[in-house]
Order: sequence, then C-alpha cells, then structure tokens
Amino acid sequence: MEPSNCIARLTSRDAKDARAWADQIAAESRESSRWAPYLADFAALLRHKNSLVRNRAISLLAANARWASAEAFEALMDEFFRHVTDEKPITARQCIQALPEIAAAQPRLIPRIRRTLEHADLSRYRDSMQPLILKDITAVLGQLP
Repeated sequence: MEPSNCIARLTSRDAKDARAWADQIAAESRESSRWAPYLADFAALLRHKNSLVRNRAISLLAANARWASAEAFEALMDEFFRHVTDEKPITARQCIQALPEIAAAQPRLIPRIRRTLEHADLSRYRDSMQPLILKDITAVLGQLP
C-alpha cells in the first residue's frame, strides 16, 4: 500500500473505519515488521489536529517500536512524550498506557520514560481527570524495571 493511501485511511472522517484500520495495522505490527517502513508517517500523525488521529498514531508507534532501531525510535520520542500531557486527557492516557509496550521493545528508553512520567505536569486537566491520569502514570511506573 502506498503511504499516502495508508495515511488517508488513518485520517478518514469515517472514524469507525479509521479505527478498524489502525487496529488491524497495530495487530499486524505486533507480529511482523510489515508496517515498520511507515514509522515516520505514523509519527507525523502525532501533530494532527484531531485527537482521535493522534490516538491512532500513538498505538501504531507503540506496536512498531519493536521493529525500529533504537536511534530511529529515540528520534521520535520527543514528539511522542509531548502527548503524555496532551491537551485531550484521553489522548494523554492513551500515550501513558502505551509506554510499557515501548519500554519492552526499547529498554534503552526506560530512564527517559520514567523521567517524563515523574515530571508530568497534570495541572492543565480538570480535577476529575487528574486522578485518572495519575493512576495511569503510577501503574506504568510500577511496570517499569
């Protein structure tokens, strides 16, 4: 599949199809490196204005972390870590919850993951969301070696 077709489908206005496509790619990515050449394309979606597209990018990057070189994946992490405190709390939670998969695939990033989570500023979120995000952070920190 051409990268432009793949990205078009991931960013489609048909959210149900886009989610199903992302789920299919993520499942395939956990089994083979077929989608690894799209890593930069998926990373570019982290800057998308639609948080649902950012969510898809997060899951695809986590699923493909095992196939990327340490250097290539590390180069993406600054952008990825920005979503630990994404403007949308659901996206922040998805990002945080994806970090154990990344840590397992890229153990060299564990200190950076730990530091990012320990210094995450949750003050931008409503009082009702802060405890949920903090719970996610605590759970992920507990899973890290």
